[in-house]
Amino acid sequence: MTFNEILPSLLKSSALHCVLAIGLVVSVSFQDDTPEVMQVNLNQENAVEAISVDQSAVDKRIKELKKDDANKKRQEEQRIKNLEKRANEAKKKRQAEARRIKKLEQQRQAKEREKKKAEAAAKSAKAKQRVEQDKAAKAKANKEKAEKAAKAAATKRKKEEKALADAQKARKQKAAEEKRKAEAARQKALAEQLLQEQMAQEQAIRAKAKQKQVLTEVEKYKAMIMGRIAQNFLKDEKMKGKQCRLNIRLAFNGLVTKAVSLGGDKLVCEAALRSIRMADTLPVSKDRAVYEQLKNINFTFKPDF
Repeated sequence: MTFNEILPSLLKSSALHCVLAIGLVVSVSFQDDTPEVMQVNLNQENAVEAISVDQSAVDKRIKELKKDDANKKRQEEQRIKNLEKRANEAKKKRQAEARRIKKLEQQRQAKEREKKKAEAAAKSAKAKQRVEQDKAAKAKANKEKAEKAAKAAATKRKKEEKALADAQKARKQKAAEEKRKAEAARQKALAEQLLQEQMAQEQAIRAKAKQKQVLTEVEKYKAMIMGRIAQNFLKDEKMKGKQCRLNIRLAFNGLVTKAVSLGGDKLVCEAALRSIRMADTLPVSKDRAVYEQLKNINFTFKPDF
């Protein structure tokens, strides 16, 4: 119960006590030292009854009442003081509670700010951590990519070096093989050349011998051809000391296919050509080499006198 709630009761009680005290004082003031009979006039119609009261008893009673009233007043004042004290204490408690609540609210707000600050810091740290993680992941990926590229480049380089070494080895082997083949071919060519030279020398010797033989045969058949022409040749004194250059072409069997004058005395040439036509065939060798020398023959005919 608050002070405002008990205040009307206190006022009523105080007023009642005051009225009672005034009544007692008034009644005591109008009393004489000698006891007399108190008469109370109730009203005009009723009878008045007088009561004799012992003054000492009344004083005693008044003192008791005053004392009781004083005690009650003190008690009431003490109770009021206690109530006021309790009200003040309650107010102080409320104020302290309000201050405590305000302080708690301030602490809560401070904690809330700290929390938000911590959350912001944590968020920033987390974001920074994510950035660092992203950087680390990117760096790791770049490193792995670089290592992979380096490994691939090293593998490629090794393959290229191996291919180059293999190519160089193949070129050396090929060069050595070509050199060996070239040397073998040179040796073979040299041997063949030597053999050819030997064969050529032998053939030259044989050809020379054959040529000599052929020339001998050719000269022989030329003489025979000139003898055949001379057999049918009609001489004239005017031809004495004269000559004619002739070309005769012969078939393999000696048949004259063509005979012409290449220059010389006209009479000698005409007579020689008539003699050839009259002979129809001329002597030829069955030897092919000799025939090749005779089939298109040029010679000078000079009649004998």
